[in-house]
Amino acid sequence: MGLWGVKSAYKRIPGANPVEYNRKPMISVLVFTLNEENNLPGCLDCVKWSDDVHVLDSYSTDHPVEIARQYGATVWFRKFDTYGQHQNWAFGNVAFKHSWVLYLDADERVTPKLAESMHAAVANPGPNVAFKIQRRDFFRDTWLKHVQMLAFYDRLFRPEKMRYERLVHCVSKPDGPVSVITGYLDHYPFSKGIADWVARHNRYSSLEAQQIMIDRAERKHVSMRAIFFPHHGSERRQNLKELYYRLPMRPLAKFFMMYVVKRGFLDKAAGLIYCVLIGFYEFLIVLKVRELETDRARAASSGS
Repeated sequence: MGLWGVKSAYKRIPGANPVEYNRKPMISVLVFTLNEENNLPGCLDCVKWSDDVHVLDSYSTDHPVEIARQYGATVWFRKFDTYGQHQNWAFGNVAFKHSWVLYLDADERVTPKLAESMHAAVANPGPNVAFKIQRRDFFRDTWLKHVQMLAFYDRLFRPEKMRYERLVHCVSKPDGPVSVITGYLDHYPFSKGIADWVARHNRYSSLEAQQIMIDRAERKHVSMRAIFFPHHGSERRQNLKELYYRLPMRPLAKFFMMYVVKRGFLDKAAGLIYCVLIGFYEFLIVLKVRELETDRARAASSGS
């Protein structure tokens, strides 16, 4: 047994039972992959109702491409640079069959209820160009119900009406009205173990530090209007993030917010472990921003 009774061995994440529809498929699916051969089969299993599945691979060294082709998916290739550019390229260049696209990562699963809701939504979308979906993050078998900071994501949309901003943890920018649909998108970020999670968040923290430096150079300000009276949810999220990055003792503040204010202790051992990990992730961002600031100051002084 590992820390607080959590096993160190991580089992393969489940896939939702495939849902069959008699109606004509109306949703294309796009899945991003980079070394996801263990996660991809379950992801593709839960979208078998779509007749237009695409996998955008960033030149994996394992075998997701072969798996995708076995499932009948169309495979595209692009070298990864930043999350925003990668996503925007996909939605502008992949030849989707349908006007509505569901965007997934390989460690996410569409539940049957969500599949029903999505098909009903696109059959009668009204003026909406996107639909928000509630995601449930899991630590092994425990839903991180209380510590999850953001639950709703724009994942079903018309691709020509969507773009993303930021290097990592992107903010979606839909060009039109957005509604919310029922059903869960289940996410298993620890499906490949703690070591993989730490490695990914080490990369994320570097990109976040770079993004903070870019924002400071552009002198982005915090809009209180956008926080309290946003035009859309992503505008509020972006300004809250800008405000958040200005907080003193941010790693401790993040831990306190998640574990105490949001009652992460109700998620028991999984909640505590996750809050500690996120606090560590925030500390990495702080350290890397300071490092970039020092490097910039040295470069400026040597240049003068």
